[in-house]
Amino acid sequence: MEKKIITSANAPAPIGPYSHANLVGNTLYVSGQVAKDAKTGEMIQDTIEQETQKVMENLKAILHEAGMSLSHVVKATIYCIDLGNFAAINQVYGSYFKEHFPARETVQVVKLPLNANVEISVVAIKGD
Repeated sequence: MEKKIITSANAPAPIGPYSHANLVGNTLYVSGQVAKDAKTGEMIQDTIEQETQKVMENLKAILHEAGMSLSHVVKATIYCIDLGNFAAINQVYGSYFKEHFPARETVQVVKLPLNANVEISVVAIKGD
């Protein structure tokens, strides 16, 4: 199968040698996103809720570029530096999905790029 690179001007540019997403067939693999603003280049970190919201908006922008939405997400991985923020992250994350929640795991890590507190990656599938 052919791989198509997906890039969105409405999501922050990758900070390393990776793509926003790769589309293989009807499956989209989206790289982990942090709360960096695509326009200003600044990290949004006033609160964990605002940070998580920006992460979700960055994911939405990449999905949109591929002709998909959050309703196409089947799998998510959340990385956070403090599981004490789990409830707040979960509340914001959950507000973006209305039903048929994706499979998911949440993992506490020591550190994330750009000193982020939360990073989320997703896998989405577009049906025929």
